[in-house]
Amino acid sequence: MSDIICPPESIYNLIPREEDKIIKSPRYMSKFREQVKLEKDTNKASNKTMGPAQMDIPSPEKYLLKRSKEPKLPEKKSFQYEDVTCNKPAVPARTDKPLMGVESNKNFIQTNAIENIMAVPRKPRPTYADTKKGDKQILENSGLVPKYIKKKDYGQTPQYLLQRRDDVRKAQKEFNNYVKDHMGDGALKQLSDPERHKILQALKKNWEDLLHQYQGLSVVTDTTPKKYKKERLELEMKQLERDIDLIERHKTIYIANHGV
Repeated sequence: MSDIICPPESIYNLIPREEDKIIKSPRYMSKFREQVKLEKDTNKASNKTMGPAQMDIPSPEKYLLKRSKEPKLPEKKSFQYEDVTCNKPAVPARTDKPLMGVESNKNFIQTNAIENIMAVPRKPRPTYADTKKGDKQILENSGLVPKYIKKKDYGQTPQYLLQRRDDVRKAQKEFNNYVKDHMGDGALKQLSDPERHKILQALKKNWEDLLHQYQGLSVVTDTTPKKYKKERLELEMKQLERDIDLIERHKTIYIANHGV
């Protein structure tokens, strides 16, 4: 136990030793230190999160009363019409005297009899029954009355169709003038009927050849070349069908004259 508390003496312990001083690196100081301080002082607001520093103590006389925080309704007013002039005239007072002494020689009985005798009887409104119980409906709105044929413009071409027809005619006229000018310069050439018929027959012949090849394909397209060949034939046939339809719909065809 004594050895642990007092270690054995040694000559090396008699030599004084210098204490090793730890040299610390200089403390890091950011170059934005002053800017951060300035921003902190600028954005700082007093009592921002903790509330006001001092609060007024409520007076004992101003204590909270019952129902004091409930919304207050406006004062009750007697009902009154907004526009009094549109109402009926007021009841005459007891002191008002009626108009007296006015006489008339008109015979109301005879006048009413003459008016009723000379009046044209009112015709009943046409109706129709559409159920077995006799429920009636107005005949005019049923579509059974030919009232549209009595219009002044019945059977005439509408004005918007006439306007569209005039626009189409003007556009066709401008196109014909344009074609005539270019044909005079030799830039366009009109395809003759024999040439048009010849081209049409050649396109149909090519379509029939492609159809024959398409019908000769294998039913099962299990390889990539068969699939590509089938798609290519379908695309070519669709293009020929569009060309044939275009030539059949247009009787007059103009083509560019590349020889000019």
